[in-house]
Amino acid sequence: MEITFNTPALLFPAISLLLLAYTNRYLALANLIRKLHDEYLKGDKKPLLLKQIKILRIRINMVRQMQAMGVFSFLCCVVTMYSVYADWAIGSVVFAMSLLSLLVSLIISLLEISQSTK
Repeated sequence: MEITFNTPALLFPAISLLLLAYTNRYLALANLIRKLHDEYLKGDKKPLLLKQIKILRIRINMVRQMQAMGVFSFLCCVVTMYSVYADWAIGSVVFAMSLLSLLVSLIISLLEISQSTK
């Protein structure tokens, strides 16, 4: 399969939008953790509150992993575009890594969404 300059460029808008969605999710979870932590510090020391904070911390770590894999996918797309420009043979391998890291990011996102419904 021959990869042209446009092939990895097609992923740029998709990855950018995913990273924006992941960042919004991260900020929402961080604000919720801050709110619950403030409630805990004010004296409302219910065991359920601590459990909720721990679950939210797990979810925020998952969002960080999603973001990291998305950024790695984006970087691999850039390297792929440069390898096409420089006529390097490794471009298709790097593009495959980009697609795989994007897939991992989406799988983690699916796991985080399933965690949010519990």
